[in-house]
Amino acid sequence: MVRTNGRAYNLVMNADIGRPGKPARLVIGAMIIKHKLNFSDEETVLQIQENQYLQYFCGLDVYEDKPPFAPSLFVDIRKRMSTEMFAAFEQGVVNQSAKIEAVKNSNDESPTGSGTGGGERATTHSGKLLMDATVADQMIRFPTDFGLLNEAREISEHLIDKLPAQVGGKKVRTYRIRARKDYLAVSKRKKAGSKLIRKGIRKQLQYVKRNLKYISGMLDTLMPSHACRAFPLQHRLQRQYWIIQVLYEQQQGMYDSKTRRCSDRIISISQPYVRPIVRGKAASAVEFGSKISVSMIGKLAFVDHLSWDAFNESTDLIAHVENYKQRFGVYPESVHADGVYGTQYNRKWLKEKKIHFAGKALGRPRKQTPENANELKQIRKQRRLDERIRIPIEGKFGQGKNGYRLNQIRARLAPTAEAWVRCIFLVMNLVALAKFLLPKIQIDLFQSISTWMQEHCIKHKQLLSHLKGAISFKYSICA
Repeated sequence: MVRTNGRAYNLVMNADIGRPGKPARLVIGAMIIKHKLNFSDEETVLQIQENQYLQYFCGLDVYEDKPPFAPSLFVDIRKRMSTEMFAAFEQGVVNQSAKIEAVKNSNDESPTGSGTGGGERATTHSGKLLMDATVADQMIRFPTDFGLLNEAREISEHLIDKLPAQVGGKKVRTYRIRARKDYLAVSKRKKAGSKLIRKGIRKQLQYVKRNLKYISGMLDTLMPSHACRAFPLQHRLQRQYWIIQVLYEQQQGMYDSKTRRCSDRIISISQPYVRPIVRGKAASAVEFGSKISVSMIGKLAFVDHLSWDAFNESTDLIAHVENYKQRFGVYPESVHADGVYGTQYNRKWLKEKKIHFAGKALGRPRKQTPENANELKQIRKQRRLDERIRIPIEGKFGQGKNGYRLNQIRARLAPTAEAWVRCIFLVMNLVALAKFLLPKIQIDLFQSISTWMQEHCIKHKQLLSHLKGAISFKYSICA
């Protein structure tokens, strides 16, 4: 599987242009170490530098007391890892999982899950497909309209300080000291009322409007004769200038209409692609990050849909099922998901494909009579069983957020944040595969050790029995 992942990574590299790239095993190994141990980019490089076991894991032949690469290379690596590359990685995981199942000769399980049946249906349908959606939260400051306007005002003041040196002319008055006092007068309040906050927003809107007018006037001083000159602002400052203009228009519109909603609302100036996603959960009603739709087969989970805008996850059911067939060659026997997936269209499509939807039937519940009491009892029992089958995907989300920081994505760019999320699920799948491979490796190791001890240390039978017992205990845990 490492060779498969290496080939998929090398497809984006060009052997004829530029500096030679780092080995694929080193790059993929470093990404696995980072997300498995929850290291930062800098700490990951330092850990590989000082740990010989991690260097061996990354494919280095000898110990080297120097960094394998610069920490900033992680950003380029995440930019290279596209959706197609992760699809190749996932297929490698699926193929390896199929090999493990073939060795175990488990005819009562699906490619990675469980399946039953025989005859013609067994050749076209196998396994259980679980699906659900969650949000991978970005590490951003909690957004408030008042705080965003203050940040936009500070950026506009910085632009006003930069432009006179490029355009010419004297520095204009920005009222920044007064604006700062107005901001602190509200933000330092322990409980600021709605009227006070609205008044503070109005003042910040006025300050931002005045600053944007000054900036626009300075840029207009560029005469046509200066067309050959470069734009006076750097790319980073141009980007901030565009973002704060859009932010001002959104905030002014919400202030005038006295609403708190607008389309494509900006909640972070540094990460303008992040959107508020209303989830209605007990911990937080609104989450800020990418919404991901995940399908789970056995112990393997795959991100089939990732979007920065809120979407109805029920529209992904057909795509999940088709992806299942593409990965395993057959349709699932049953689909286990929330009630939101059980739309009439989805149920009709599943019925045409002869796939059972494990969910509550639509319409009014049947009235219980002495004749159908046993039948309704069996239906309720089967429904509870189907609901229990869906529990592992909720646990997978908990594993990702508690063990791999899926709720603390620290990438600043949208493509790198998407690669960060997909890397977490890839590492979780590799860990799930390792639990199947570890017992076999330990048994092979025990056989080689026991053979050596029988040849050179026959008297130590007690030590051999202890070793056998320890490995048997470890095998029972991993199994």
